[in-house]
Amino acid sequence: MSSKEPGESVSSAKIQTPAAQSPSISRQETALEVEKIPAKLGKEVPKGPIDDFPNIDRTFQLFTTGPTKLPIVETVTYSTTVPWLKGRPAWLADYATHYATSRHFIARSLNGKPDYFTQKISPGSAFNVFRKDKRIQFYLLVDLTRCKMGFYYVDLDTKERLLLKTYSVGVGKSDPKSSSGSLTPLGVYSLGSKIAIYSPGITGIAREQKVEMITLFGTRWIPFHEAIEGSAALTKGYGIHGAPWIYPTPTNSPVENTSAIGKHESDGSILLSHEDMEELFSIVITKPTFVVIVKDFHEARMPGIEVATPTR
Repeated sequence: MSSKEPGESVSSAKIQTPAAQSPSISRQETALEVEKIPAKLGKEVPKGPIDDFPNIDRTFQLFTTGPTKLPIVETVTYSTTVPWLKGRPAWLADYATHYATSRHFIARSLNGKPDYFTQKISPGSAFNVFRKDKRIQFYLLVDLTRCKMGFYYVDLDTKERLLLKTYSVGVGKSDPKSSSGSLTPLGVYSLGSKIAIYSPGITGIAREQKVEMITLFGTRWIPFHEAIEGSAALTKGYGIHGAPWIYPTPTNSPVENTSAIGKHESDGSILLSHEDMEELFSIVITKPTFVVIVKDFHEARMPGIEVATPTR
């Protein structure tokens, strides 16, 4: 099951939920308004010998402090005294703001594993942040036919594009009236800043009923913001979120329901597993991010030149 954007009034086919029920997230944790993509995205991705979406995972190279880390990040050592903050000690949140890197991202790098909430830090702790001298954007290439999503970064200075990871996703149900053949619209969209984190017990209004938000959106929500190119539908109500959670019995704790991942079963939004959604969320919420939705990834028009090894 999927749904639409919290806090927006939409048609009866879309879920209506109040943003006021979502935990407050500061602007420093949300997408930054910087450089927009050009009106045309560039050349189509050429077909290769294997006619399937490339399967790769390099996200660990964003978080590792070792020599294999990617050139868009750097390792810093925590100190309460920093030249860019005067009058008081620097906290982890200050580092997040200064380096335009989410606290979730820093936490995973600190912990050396996908733990996005434990943020224990002391002088001398080393962790990764995004480099301030790098201008980057993220792109999510959604293939509706294969139910796959490629996660790329584009270096605006070197014009290089690197595939970071391929995710299996849930997409919209079949819709013969739509140009996409799906409830998920074709086009290019920027991601918005009205993000949300949900946990068991947080409630909102959906379909005129009070519901537990995690049972609709999973633990994370990122809305579509603006239609950039070739868009066949309005952005309102669409987004990327986690798979819904269910209660096996009324007395049980909720568990993730991933049955729609890899299938055409959502109401139009893009679904990821809990683990994948929390990872993606930690990386993209402080950088400009765009979603490119196509029927077949070979049809995608992507910026930059794809490389296997980025320039350092």
